[in-house]
Amino acid sequence: MKKQKQVITSTGVPVREKPLGLRIWNNRGYYLMFIPVLVFVLIMNYWPMLGIRYAFYDFKPVGTPKFIGLDHFVKMFGTAAFWTAFKNTLQLSVMKLLITTFTAVVVSVFLNEMGNLFVKKSLQTLIYLPHFMSWAVVGGIFYLLLDPTSTGMVNGMLRDIGFLGESDPGIYFLADSTLWRPIFYLINIWKETGWGTIIFLATLSGINPELYEAADIDGATRMQKIWYVTVPALTNTIVTVLILNLAKVMNMFESVFVLYNPAVYDVSDVISTYIYRQTFMNAMPNYGYSTAVGLFKALVGGVLVVICNYASKKTRGRGIV
Repeated sequence: MKKQKQVITSTGVPVREKPLGLRIWNNRGYYLMFIPVLVFVLIMNYWPMLGIRYAFYDFKPVGTPKFIGLDHFVKMFGTAAFWTAFKNTLQLSVMKLLITTFTAVVVSVFLNEMGNLFVKKSLQTLIYLPHFMSWAVVGGIFYLLLDPTSTGMVNGMLRDIGFLGESDPGIYFLADSTLWRPIFYLINIWKETGWGTIIFLATLSGINPELYEAADIDGATRMQKIWYVTVPALTNTIVTVLILNLAKVMNMFESVFVLYNPAVYDVSDVISTYIYRQTFMNAMPNYGYSTAVGLFKALVGGVLVVICNYASKKTRGRGIV
């Protein structure tokens, strides 16, 4: 007869562990509720992974897929447009992460220092609202604001202050390679700063008030209290946010897709938009090549997750996965 395993309860009393089949039967209600979720995950997340094999096939809308081995990867690594998209993905993602995190920290600190509760809550609400807009709406808003014609508000203001003459053509901000990235970062600051402040304000609310009282006794000014008390308290949270978001740098798509155009592909095209164009904007797309690029993107993302998990263990004492 198989010996039953003993487990220690939360009260420290050892009890015999019930057989697996009996435990499943006793908790059958929970397992029945879990089945729809499990089926959904298997169908939506794991079943599509079978398509990875097409990265090694010449797979077009017509004809039978033909196995070609690593040819798609050789083509991918030898294509300048792919490397441009890969470089842009890293640059745009990392810079956006650093800029939006820094802005969220600064805004959080100043909101925390505000004494008028009504004004503070009102500003928080106004800052949060853009996060809940879809990128399609955000893209439409800024296309209207930056329109080079007379209907564009920004170009209209430039004419009003004399920067542009009445007969001068308007500035097409989103079609200028030198202006597109700064505008992209500003739009992301406007949209995502409010959401980032939630995390940092939660951290600030947990700071021991006695630290500020001790600083007051030592004669510290408000800026000194911010620098020597508030900022150090935020350091661990800032590092955690950076590490957690660094694992997602390869997933950029919507924010670029709604704002870019062929005139700025050299500074705006990312891996996801490159895959989109290869799949949906070619007269005869090769789904095998698109799959190969997507597989490479997933592998790089997986490596970043492993690196971030290791960094998280070193800084936080626990991993992210």
